[in-house]
Order: sequence, then C-alpha cells, then structure tokens
Amino acid sequence: MRFRSAVALPLAVTLTLSACGGSPESAGEPTRSAPPATRSAVVRSPVGYDQALHDELIAMLQRDQGERQGTPQTESDQARTARLKEIIRTHGWPTFALVGADGGDAAWAIAQHSDLDSAFQQEALDLLRAAVASRQASPGNLAYLEDRVAVGRGEPQVYGTQIRCGPNGPVPSTPIRDESGVERRRADAGLPTLASYLTEMTAICAQDAN
Repeated sequence: MRFRSAVALPLAVTLTLSACGGSPESAGEPTRSAPPATRSAVVRSPVGYDQALHDELIAMLQRDQGERQGTPQTESDQARTARLKEIIRTHGWPTFALVGADGGDAAWAIAQHSDLDSAFQQEALDLLRAAVASRQASPGNLAYLEDRVAVGRGEPQVYGTQIRCGPNGPVPSTPIRDESGVERRRADAGLPTLASYLTEMTAICAQDAN
C-alpha cells in the first residue's frame, strides 16, 4: 500500500511524496544514518541572502521532483540528504532571510524525503520548528514534516497530511490524533481543509489506479 501527499509550492510546484507505509525499511533500501546536524545551528543569524545557496537548493528540488516523475537522476535521496546536512551545519536551517521562501520550501522537501535517515529527519523537524517560531519558515511545511515523522514511527499524525491510496480511495496513513480538532490545526498551519485535501487525493488515487 502507498501513501501520498501533494503540497502546493511556489511557482505551482507540486510534491508527490510516495512510500509504502511511510517507513524507511519498506522502501526496499537499507537504512543509512549519519551524525545529525547540530541543534545550535538554528539560532545562528544569517549575514544576508545567499543567492548561490538558494540556487543550489532549487536545483536539488528540481532533481528531487524529476526523480519522482520518473526521470533518472545522477544523485539519490540519500545524496541530497547528505548535502542538506552539510548546508545545515554551515548555515543553520535555510530560512526565509537566507534563501527566500522557495529556497526554504526546497530544503523542506529534501528533509521530507529523508525517510532513510530518521535521525536526521527528526533533527530537521526540530530545526524547522524553531525556524517557524521565529517566522523564518513555513508553518504548512512544518505540519507536513510533523506528520511525516510521526507516520514513519507508526504514530498518529496531527494534521492528516500523510495519505495512502486504499482500495476504496484515500485514507490517512495512520490515525489522526484528536480528529475533531484537525480542521482548526490545519487552518492554523495555513493548510486547506481536510475534506478538500481528500477530494484532491481522490483524483490522484484514481489516476494511480488506471
């Protein structure tokens, strides 16, 4: 079974996040780990906007998306994860001030696809959470990564962003915690309603079935 999630990014970039059950082991590849980025990096104030870093992150995102659309790439998710770790150790989390909103989206997408390194994915979540608290990252991106990490652990998700295509259409990959409050949490994160999201995913699942 697969779960997928689609996220509207700047310039109409749409992410398709797919895995089997959301766990690194189910992806058919060995789990690889490296020392996580330092937590102190998130409090480092950027000197200014870094155009070269922005462009590198955007190019990484393009390769990430190309791979998910079936175009062979010269680097793997693991290679992009390793490069994002290096970036974080040098600069901290790529913030709005450092790389712009689209550069921050690109960094998040790479972290979102770092399922084979759960320790780093958790580290990225912590850093992103702090950046959002400083209004230097997207609350919507944080919601997706919060759920991604939870589903990878087999735990309930908070926002209902991680959806798999079941035999009768889209269903949450793991139960939604306090489902009665999910629409409020999604609104607070700047996400559309769960009902509209499931409608979108119904169309995606139907395409997959054909």
